[in-house]
Amino acid sequence: MRLLYPPLPAPRFHPVPEYPTIPRHIAVIMDGNGRWAKERGLPRREGHRAGAEAVREVLDACKELGVDYLTLYAFSSENWNRPEAEVTALMALLDRFLKEKAKDLDAKNIRLQAIGQIDRLPAKTRDLLDSIIARTADHTAMTLVLALSYGAREEIVSAARSLATDAAAGRIDPASVDEAAFASRLQTAGIPDPDLLIRTSGEMRISNFLLWQISYAEIVIVRKNWPDFRHGDLLEAVNEYQRRHRRFGAL
Repeated sequence: MRLLYPPLPAPRFHPVPEYPTIPRHIAVIMDGNGRWAKERGLPRREGHRAGAEAVREVLDACKELGVDYLTLYAFSSENWNRPEAEVTALMALLDRFLKEKAKDLDAKNIRLQAIGQIDRLPAKTRDLLDSIIARTADHTAMTLVLALSYGAREEIVSAARSLATDAAAGRIDPASVDEAAFASRLQTAGIPDPDLLIRTSGEMRISNFLLWQISYAEIVIVRKNWPDFRHGDLLEAVNEYQRRHRRFGAL
């Protein structure tokens, strides 16, 4: 894991000849909204609001590069334990983001998907999310995946429970369960595993995010708080990814 200190202004993108591959799937832990707000003497909700602009820039950068999937850790299952006022503000911001992004996703031919305990979201938010997922289902330019009320441990337990239930009912042979069978029960079934995981704010944690799926992802830690993360920072993270030689456990 390498700690990046992105220079200002953000660097230009310089493809590395030895490893020209663009990651097919980028996952992002969007950390630092609260710290960004605190540094400016603002309420936390302002940090979350500022973070929405970073989402727009990163989404545009991924589309320009030809990334197929972008997964954003927008709201963890643990985030429900935050103060009620902050959770309410986050849900309102999510509603606003979805409403504002719907036309943009259509215009850019981007499909929306979501993973997590979606049933825990407010009914209004669920309905809005479902409508945009259905509306963009046939879009082909790239896929934006929002991890909402998501926790990887819960996802893994649910997958194991599903397999155990089918085995107990005689629908599957326990001996036939392999990695592919397990992965097919995860909420990300049909989505390739992330090639690159980015975490902002300099924290060196995974925070219960895609624990199964990131087994071989390249990890880039960026010092900037999420609201300060911009188009060029995403390009620099991809540059770092391209400098690495992915061995997947081999020599």
